[in-house]
Amino acid sequence: MVFSTPVFLFYFLVLTLLAYYLVPRRLRNLVLLISSLCFYYWGERSYTVIMLLSTAIDFTHGMLVEHFKGKGKLKYARLAVASSMFFNLALLFFFKYWDFLASSLQSMGLTFMPVLGIHLPIGISFYTFQTMSYTIDVYRGDTRAQRSIINFGTFVTLFPQLIAGPIIKYKDLGDQIDERTCSADKFASGVRMFMIGLGKKLLIANNVGMLWESYKAMAPEELTVAGAWLGVLAFTFQIYFDFSGYSDMAVGLGRMLGFEFLPNFNYPYISKSITEFWRRWHISLSTWFREYLYIPLGGNRCSKPRWMFNLLVVWAATGIWHGASWNYLIWGLYFFVLLMLEKFFLLNVLDRAPALVGHVYTLFFVVVSWAIFGLEDFSQLTGYLQVMFGLAGAPLIDSALGYYLTSYLPILCAAAVASTPLAARLFRKLPSLPARTVETVLIVAGLVVCTAYLVDGTYNPFLYFRF
Repeated sequence: MVFSTPVFLFYFLVLTLLAYYLVPRRLRNLVLLISSLCFYYWGERSYTVIMLLSTAIDFTHGMLVEHFKGKGKLKYARLAVASSMFFNLALLFFFKYWDFLASSLQSMGLTFMPVLGIHLPIGISFYTFQTMSYTIDVYRGDTRAQRSIINFGTFVTLFPQLIAGPIIKYKDLGDQIDERTCSADKFASGVRMFMIGLGKKLLIANNVGMLWESYKAMAPEELTVAGAWLGVLAFTFQIYFDFSGYSDMAVGLGRMLGFEFLPNFNYPYISKSITEFWRRWHISLSTWFREYLYIPLGGNRCSKPRWMFNLLVVWAATGIWHGASWNYLIWGLYFFVLLMLEKFFLLNVLDRAPALVGHVYTLFFVVVSWAIFGLEDFSQLTGYLQVMFGLAGAPLIDSALGYYLTSYLPILCAAAVASTPLAARLFRKLPSLPARTVETVLIVAGLVVCTAYLVDGTYNPFLYFRF
């Protein structure tokens, strides 16, 4: 089930909120668990069993880790953590990477791994990372093992962030799972945040996404240099407003239910370096890899060659986490190279340069990165990049460029403004009406417009569902 559908907005969400607030507090987690399982079952049917199995295994492993630690049997506690990690990684590998590895080997003449045609369960990359970090945190003493399978199941299946994040660590949410405060102000704040996310998704991401799809469908020989850049610029806005919109909706839904999730985006396109960009983009994933991969490998408290190796592993993992395709690995390694250059000398240069230089530099390399990210077919990717950089003999412009610019320039300008803090600043300078009045009018108007788009539109993907 997708947030940006009438079924979710006017049926599932309304019924869930009614049930949630009508039952006694002690039963709210049970309502959330049942609702979240129904939410996932709507789109995955039989794969719901996989998520339930993951929940049961990590729940029992968490208790085993705490039991053995309490008895002073650290060896067995570590074995329990290793067992949990093995299960989660094996689950992720089988469903997400088996066919990719098998087809890659078969292209080299090695046929011992059959291609199974496995369907990727929605959100598996998100919920396996969440459950895997749980047992690690119990072992580290950062949280206590959860004794209620209903409460732990609520954490794993929590529908606001179940299928596209943000990735939530149990140590950040455990206390809220057991006890949380619901209030009218928090609920109203959640509605506002949800509507901001819904507007990002339906009004901006979907519209600029159609421009990207038009250019993505073209063969390299049909592209122009300016057209290729316009297409990937559209994707730059689409992926940001699609994913940050989903994250805003997740945060908003969480607040409606009394939870407070950490933010996942912080205006990444205003960054003045790639290092800063990755402090602002998909914050929950960057934090997860830092805490559970980079630091355990040794972080930067080691020799320079080892430190570079640690970063290489992290960025290769970051790339391949996004999908079982070579372009994602290349995308991760692309950022590894840029970050290495920054850490060795570029950051010092950028610090001394005007801010505009840093912004232009960062946006240029980020836009190029989205071309790598958005084109899974390797031959299409190389052809597209050749056109972008004028290496394929393609013309600079054509008549189609004028048509697309005329049609999409207003939404591209709106996206450019909305991807900066300027829009929020403009909102705060609205005429001095009561804040609640302005918010209510905007929320109702936004819901009407978004509903009209839902009823009339057919292009409504969520890009991060497949990850």
